[in-house]
Formats: sequence, C-alpha cells, structure tokens
Amino acid sequence: MEKLQYISQGKTRQEQELNIRKALDHGIQWVQVRWKNATDEELIILCETSRLLCSEYQAVCIINDHVELAEAIDADGVHLGLSDRSIDEARLILGKNKIIGGTANTISDVLQRMNELCDYIGLGPLRFTDTKEKLSPVLGFEGYRRIVENLKEQSLELPKIFAIGSIIPEDIVPLQQIGIYGVSVSGAITRQHSIINEFKKELTNTEIFQ
Repeated sequence: MEKLQYISQGKTRQEQELNIRKALDHGIQWVQVRWKNATDEELIILCETSRLLCSEYQAVCIINDHVELAEAIDADGVHLGLSDRSIDEARLILGKNKIIGGTANTISDVLQRMNELCDYIGLGPLRFTDTKEKLSPVLGFEGYRRIVENLKEQSLELPKIFAIGSIIPEDIVPLQQIGIYGVSVSGAITRQHSIINEFKKELTNTEIFQ
C-alpha cells in the first residue's frame, strides 16, 4: 500500500480536476476524491474523470463517503468517516478486493476500525486544518504516541495508520518513529504540487521504528 495519499481539494469541479491532474503529473500514486459541497451530478462527473485519470497514471483512486458511486465507477475503494456508512455495509457492496479506509480520532475509534477490518485508518488531525469543516480534537505528536503505545500495551499488531491534518514533509520522521505507516495530505499538495517529491523522499528514506 502506498504511504502517501492526496485528498483532493477545490471549490469547483474544474479546480478539483486540475489539482488531481497536477498531483498525478508530480508523481502521486493514490488519490482520494473528496468534494463535500458538490451537487450529485458534478460529483459523479468528477469521480468518473478522476477514475479515468488515475487509471491512465496507474494510480489508485478512492472516493470519500459515497460507496454506491465508488461501485458504479469501479473505483479502487472508499474512505468512510465515523458517521458515514458502516465498513461492513461498504464491504458487502464493494467486495473483498476494494480498499476501505476509515477515519479515527481516539483510541476507541482506532479499536473500532481495527475490529471492522479496515484496510487503513486515517487518524488525526495532527494539527489544526481548515480543509475540514467539522474538525475533531487535535492530537499532536503526543496524541499519536499515546494511541500507538496503548495498542502495544494490548499486544495488538499496529494497523496501517495514516496521519492527517496539515501534514508537512518535516513531520514524516517523527511520525514514523512513533509507528505511523503513512500520511494523507490535502492543503500542502494543493498549494505546491512539487512538494510531493519531498514527501516521497522522506517516506522512502526513513525507517519505521516500532
């Protein structure tokens, strides 16, 4: 599984598509299409276009929230928030071979996601971000550390946890030292697509200490 995910951003379909194209051009291999304020029609068009683009670049394309839409366009999977469709429902609809990720903010959320057999867990936010309207409590590095230590104390194998929330390349080493698998990035990549290379360099050049 790739360790860097781009969460799409843009106020219009054209902005969203342009940002996804630029991210792919700069080497992103995993896109999560996320557009909360879209009309159904516009979202369908964006997701269809994104799926084709990702196929062209041999990149993974998952859809935020919309399970039936992900199935209809044969996306690679979905990412679900805690108040979205259940993981079990999504698995029934999409089948066992699709990627299903789930959001978490607390140790109880993480344990829930592990029990639901998510393929990965988006845990955060690391710090404040304005890309999400209803922001969960900020974790900081210490919050991630406490959650990982709690899992180790229970002798549980660490799941694939992706940090999220205003992540920058300099965060990669401390996050990996804690035991975090990867990162999901929106704002930093949207503002400067070339930063993808910095993220990828940090993710491939550092070891994970667990």
